[in-house]
Amino acid sequence: MGSFQTPMGMRSSNLLETSCGYLLQELQMIWNEVGQDHFEREKVLHQELAEAEAEFTHLLLSLGERSLPGRPEKMAGTLKEQLDSITPALREMRLRKEERVNQFRTVQGQIQKISAEIAGQSESEYDDLSSDIMVNENDLSLKKLEEYQTELQRLRNEKNERLMRVEQYIDAVHKLSSILGTDSSMVITKVHPSLNDLCGITKNISNSILAKLNSTVESLDEEKQKRLDKLHHLGKALTNLWNLMDTPYKDRQSFSHVTGLLSLSSAEVSDPGSLTLNIIQQAEAEVRRLDHLKASKMKELFFKKQNELKEICNKSHMEIPLQSEIDNLINLINSGEIDHADLLMSMDQQISRAKEEASSRMTIMEKVEKWMLARDEERWLEEYSRDENRYSVSRGAHKNLRRAERARVLVNKIPALVDLLIANTKSWEDERKKTFLYDEVPLLAMLEEYNVLRQEKEEDKQRQREMKKVQSQVAVEQENLFITRPSTSARRTSTRSVNGGFSNAIPLNRRLSLGLQQLGPNSINSGTQGISFIKEGKKARGQKMFARPGLVSHLRDETASVVSTFSGPQSP
Repeated sequence: MGSFQTPMGMRSSNLLETSCGYLLQELQMIWNEVGQDHFEREKVLHQELAEAEAEFTHLLLSLGERSLPGRPEKMAGTLKEQLDSITPALREMRLRKEERVNQFRTVQGQIQKISAEIAGQSESEYDDLSSDIMVNENDLSLKKLEEYQTELQRLRNEKNERLMRVEQYIDAVHKLSSILGTDSSMVITKVHPSLNDLCGITKNISNSILAKLNSTVESLDEEKQKRLDKLHHLGKALTNLWNLMDTPYKDRQSFSHVTGLLSLSSAEVSDPGSLTLNIIQQAEAEVRRLDHLKASKMKELFFKKQNELKEICNKSHMEIPLQSEIDNLINLINSGEIDHADLLMSMDQQISRAKEEASSRMTIMEKVEKWMLARDEERWLEEYSRDENRYSVSRGAHKNLRRAERARVLVNKIPALVDLLIANTKSWEDERKKTFLYDEVPLLAMLEEYNVLRQEKEEDKQRQREMKKVQSQVAVEQENLFITRPSTSARRTSTRSVNGGFSNAIPLNRRLSLGLQQLGPNSINSGTQGISFIKEGKKARGQKMFARPGLVSHLRDETASVVSTFSGPQSP
């Protein structure tokens, strides 16, 4: 309790003590002059002592203290001595009360000020209220003071929290305004002038201001999202138009800041000036320009993609879309009845499907190319075999011999290659549920036709070899007849007949061989076009069917001639 004493308090106490002594002396002098008796004097002193003790007790109670250290519980001596002993304690308690009242007034004043700030009252309104601070002097206890101090601390914390929220809102306004390209100071001042640091007044931290700041930030966030969505739409439109017209990379760079936003969310966009109205207007103008340009380039783009599709189909010998369908699409483009983006998307889908099918045909096409190459070598080998001077010593003859050896090896592999092609093609067709076409002709039909014609060719070669064998035997027997029997006119006639018959038979055999050889190349090695291959093959079979009766008739005539030759010498 001694901590409340101050030098100023000591001076006041001495002054008060001097004044009381002086007053008692004056009172004693007056009593002596008026002749006041001793009883009356005792009565006055007793009353003063009672009042002093009552005041002292009240001060103890109001300050929340049980006693004053250094003051005896029971006083002894005359009334004047008792009054003199209580006077210093009373002075001490009065000083303590004054100091405690000042403490209460200070704390309550701060509470009132912070409460006014939280309520959003202006400084002038607070000044009017600060003069009306009322301190309850009946309860000046330390416990009550601590309650006020606790309340003050709570209000200080709330004030700091509100100031922090205000700063966060203001910082958010600055950032969003920077992204959107707006003046943040105008936005903040519009909420409340005190929030602008340039105004130099205490920031309003009331609930209404916090609500307005929150609403302002939400509004700016919504505007940010709205602009970002618009730029996303414009960025996608620009990308589609660029891809549609194959715009060079350098021409796209001027709007890279727009397309760069496509992969970003609103929370990820933080660059200043990235969502300004100027950027949106520029992007809109570019989309309009490209839309106008797209209409003029649509045919060019369509034909470019059409040529790309044809190239893929031709390279893989696939079926090409009909020209009538292409003409119909061109008419739709001219009339404007079809959306350009949908048309090109459809073309892209066709190209994608064509590439996928070409990829699935790759293995088979590689074997088809090997088959075509083997057929070319087979045709060359047949022509080479018909050359009677192939073994003569001439320039390049040794190269042809080596090529013929390689060609025979390659030709011998054709049957196995064809069988593998048939198996792969059937597997492909079963998987795809469609016919494998090679230049618009079923590949299986080409392969099966080749096998049939190759078998017929082998059979014709076998018959040719057998006929040559018969001719050789007949020639040997005829030669033996000339050696063993004498010549007669009849035999000479018969001999001439026999010679004439075989002389005719040999050219017949040669013509037959040539015919089969000509049939072979036309039917088996007739080029790479499937339709002509099948047609020529069927024509060749028809020719052979008509040629075979003649062949049989001719063979019959030769046989009759041989028989007549053998029967001639035995006749009388």
